[in-house]
Amino acid sequence: MKTTIKRNWLIGMMIILMIFSAFTGVAQESTLPKSVIDKMEKVVDANAEYVQDIYKDIHEHAELPFMEFRTAGVVERELKKLGFEVHTEIGITGVVGILRNGDGPVLMYRGDMDALSIKEETGLPYASKQVVTNREGEEVPVSHMCGHDANTTFLIGLAHTMVEMKDQWAGTLVLVAQPAEEIVEGAQAMVDDGLYTKYNVPKPDYFLAQHTGPAPVGTITTTPGRIMTGTTHMDVTFHGIGGHGSSPHHAKDPVVMAGMAIVQLQTVVSRYTDPNEVAVLTIGSVQAGKDHNVIPTEAHLKLKLHFSNEETMNKMIKGIHDIVNSIALANDVPEEMMPTITQSGFGPAVYNDEDFINRIRSVTENVDFVNNRIDDFVSSGSEDAFALIDGLKNVKGAYLFLGGVTAEEFAQAQKEGKEFPFFVHEPYYHVSMEGITFGTKTAALIALDILQK
Repeated sequence: MKTTIKRNWLIGMMIILMIFSAFTGVAQESTLPKSVIDKMEKVVDANAEYVQDIYKDIHEHAELPFMEFRTAGVVERELKKLGFEVHTEIGITGVVGILRNGDGPVLMYRGDMDALSIKEETGLPYASKQVVTNREGEEVPVSHMCGHDANTTFLIGLAHTMVEMKDQWAGTLVLVAQPAEEIVEGAQAMVDDGLYTKYNVPKPDYFLAQHTGPAPVGTITTTPGRIMTGTTHMDVTFHGIGGHGSSPHHAKDPVVMAGMAIVQLQTVVSRYTDPNEVAVLTIGSVQAGKDHNVIPTEAHLKLKLHFSNEETMNKMIKGIHDIVNSIALANDVPEEMMPTITQSGFGPAVYNDEDFINRIRSVTENVDFVNNRIDDFVSSGSEDAFALIDGLKNVKGAYLFLGGVTAEEFAQAQKEGKEFPFFVHEPYYHVSMEGITFGTKTAALIALDILQK
């Protein structure tokens, strides 16, 4: 009698645990057949030289945010050639390709296209020599020192692979070539331009983005939960009354006000926000005046905010307004000349869905080309990719960092006492040809797993 009760109790507990696992995502394991993985690798390897040449071309012809017309043209050309339904000029330069392949989930993959105002010093034969006039009217060098050329190439490589393997998956693949990530405006611009309304782009069930990093090829981050902060930009202009440097009593000096703000704005983090939350306020630019003996009429500050959630962001913004306006009032600035404060660009904090990440962990355990998985990577940096799905319900999102340098490059850097051979936004940043193939394979592996029949 007691044995029967114990047996029934154990069976009941096993059933409960199985049900619990199904609902909590603990049992999120890949069932992608090895034959499909092997075929995918062969397809990617066969296309490797072609895809690598696309990377070199995009790298050499780097373009600034919202000026990625040539890069967008490359994406459009490749997707149309492969039979995708293609929409262009979304949010100025954004491109979307849609490939429907029967019933199944919708997977959206995002690659960003823009470069930076940095003079490249890699010495590569395909190094960027681009010099353009930016949106502020300044002549600047342009180069892909953050790897967005690779991110866009992964998207194109994924497109080629999924078309060649259409018999192995079912569902809808949506590829988004996004502009202006560096100024965290491009994703929101695409949404505001009618990504899901005017252009009727299918809303995703799964959302995936990848970004290169200066770690060895074969490295992938698979961290659940928050991996990056949210971000926004603030511009502050103090208005004053100009005058002669010898007679400051006849002026209201905006430079002094800006100087006071530089110091007092540091209290936004220390006194306005919860110490348990992430909050960073950086003043990246101070601009005022031209001459030694002239008190200017304006002084400008450019602020960059990082935060763990929107509540913290709102507290920071309130603190900025409180401090800036109080400084102006203390300097007897009239009401009609109070500071101008504007906000631009937004990227929500990036949270990796635990079920999706568990699925990615599972499928990457079955391949040799992933040899270093990092499950606890968290960055104070930001991205606007998740603005593409911000506010959408039931979307499982994942953002992965991938190693892009060769093992030899990395080992040499370590031998020289460096943490990395180079870092993002440095003039030597680049992605190896091995890294291009690696990023294409990880994207295709995950896509085939999610969309498998």
